Amino acid sequence: MLTYTVYSEAGGVGKTTLAVNLAVADARAGRDVLAIDMDPQEGSLSYLLDVGDRRTDSDADSLVRHLVERPRGPFEDLIETSEGVDVVPAHNSLEVLSKHLRRREEEAADFGENWNPNVQLLRVLKEADVPAEYDTVIVDPPATADVKLYNAIHATRNLVIPFEPSGKGQQSVTGLTDLVDGLEETLDINVGVLAAVPNRYKGTNDQEEMLEQLEAMDYDVPVVFRERTSLLEGCWRQQCSAFAYVEDHRSRERDYELETLERFETLARRLRETREQEVTA
Repeated sequence: MLTYTVYSEAGGVGKTTLAVNLAVADARAGRDVLAIDMDPQEGSLSYLLDVGDRRTDSDADSLVRHLVERPRGPFEDLIETSEGVDVVPAHNSLEVLSKHLRRREEEAADFGENWNPNVQLLRVLKEADVPAEYDTVIVDPPATADVKLYNAIHATRNLVIPFEPSGKGQQSVTGLTDLVDGLEETLDINVGVLAAVPNRYKGTNDQEEMLEQLEAMDYDVPVVFRERTSLLEGCWRQQCSAFAYVEDHRSRERDYELETLERFETLARRLRETREQEVTA
């Protein structure tokens, strides 16, 4: 099973757009895909795939309830499907997940039990037999490094990191090793970086130097994405992936948009190949 978290410390680098289109690319390749939205922001993966109807329903079951062992039904009832991808949508209660997990941890301590708040997503997925049901699991957490990210990393053990090759992106590149080292130290696990993914690439000398720097650090950069504002804004407007937008909402094919779809497919395939190589190594 291929599992990874799409994460960047910087906001606005296309994290959720990348997660959605990689999930859809894998589904179109015939894989069973589960995408888990752990971002409490309104403009999240749930919104883009149009599965967020129960976000504000306080009576609805939610991933948060399962994480604190207070579910109102089986895990599979949380799942909605969009564009061939099974999705666990975000719920507004994610905003106070830290409080609920801390309270549950304190309750366990009162009874002399060891209860780790950072491994609860992993527990939920194992109990729901997700490793046997799915070929790919993708988690989309918020950009802030908190318990939602820690649960995502514990469950997936791998990162795909989008970044913008700009002055802001330069900080992300130079801080990439520190980010991974910090997560490994905090969680006491090994964390792999499956790929670094440049977005809004324009081919400047400075950007080329950033890519060379990443490769010198032994990070895989399988593809780069150029500026595609019209396409990606259209996806958010229509609440769909780039694949659905080009196929269903464009009156004519545009070569540069078809190239973008091919790059999503190429990246998804490379991630699968990387995982297969790890398994056989």
